[in-house]
Amino acid sequence: MTTIKSILIGPRITEKAAIASEGGAYVFNVAIDATKNEIKKEIKRIYKVDPVKVNVVNSKGKKTFIRGKRGSKKDTRKAYVFLKDGDKINVI
Repeated sequence: MTTIKSILIGPRITEKAAIASEGGAYVFNVAIDATKNEIKKEIKRIYKVDPVKVNVVNSKGKKTFIRGKRGSKKDTRKAYVFLKDGDKINVI
């Protein structure tokens, strides 16, 4: 179980996320081991809105090769938070 401060890393600011926010879905970078219920509670605590649904997507880190050394980028996880009509989150 993660600590409360480390569940939400921050909002994900991309074109795709901006388009999704028009439809009532907001995208956040979250901790790798955060659960849907923890994310829902944290959104409710910070933004004072009640999420209807939370979907989570895991992304594997890409392999890299820089200056003759092999490595990889970190695995990431993002959460799509769906709100009911009329609720909004000011991300920026």
